Parts: sequence; structure tokens; C-alpha cells
Amino acid sequence: MVIHNISLPPGEFGGGWIDDLFLNRLDARCHPYFATLSGLRVSAHLLIRRDGVIHQYVPFSEQAWHAGVSLFAGRERCNEFSIGIELEGTDTTPYSDRQYQQLGVVLRQIMQRYPMVTPASIVGHQQIAPQRKTDPGEAFDWQRLRRLLIDAA
Repeated sequence: MVIHNISLPPGEFGGGWIDDLFLNRLDARCHPYFATLSGLRVSAHLLIRRDGVIHQYVPFSEQAWHAGVSLFAGRERCNEFSIGIELEGTDTTPYSDRQYQQLGVVLRQIMQRYPMVTPASIVGHQQIAPQRKTDPGEAFDWQRLRRLLIDAA
């Protein structure tokens, strides 16, 4: 289970740009930053927006392209065996209460359906690709997430 963050353009929330990116229809002409993403093919299983609304792009049983060059527990190519959840946010912007609530609900459901997913296997993108990635960043409260998972057990 890999936790990420995303905002498009960087630092801006709302709108449909993230959907467009994950559905491979982002128009590079709509914002100068989008030109840097031109031709990029990425996806995630889920996005949890700031207001807690969840968008699913890829079924959990299928591979999403969220991890890139990555390593977890001695295994490379984490896309092949992980679920990627994006939080609308940045490394330094605190995530919303609704995002944590929804993330807790989603993770508990996933752990129930896929017993191999445990709290110990829930990591940030920065943990599987530390030379390349920093998300979900310093603003993500890992202790809060752990409490949500433990309190519901």
C-alpha cells in the first residue's frame, strides 16, 4: 500500500486536472506546468480529495502506474504488487480531517479484503523511492493514521 500526494498545478487544489492526468487526457496547453507532464502515463488506484470525495481510477485487482522505479522489502517494481492511493495535497500542506477519515475507512476495507496488507506494509512513496520522491511528505501524520487503524481494529 503506497500513500502519495498530488496537486495540479502544484500547490493548487480542486478542479479536474488530477482526473485528466490519471485518465491520460491532460491538455499540456492549459497551464505552463502541464507541459512538463506531456506524454506522461501515470495512474493511481484511488484519489482522496481535500473534501474526502474518493475517485477510483484503477480496480484494486489491476496494476496502476503510481510507484515508478521502486523497492519494498527487497522487491523491485512496486507497481506490480501494490495499491496506490493519492491524497490531494502537498508535502507541506496539512491534510484534511476528511482525508484522514476516508483514508482510514479505505485502508481498513482493503486490509479486510486483502489480508496480506497490514499496517506495516502501508508506506509512503518516499519510502519505496527515497532518491526520487518525497511524498506524502512532512505534513502527513503517520501516527494519526496508525491510531485510525488501531482504534478501528
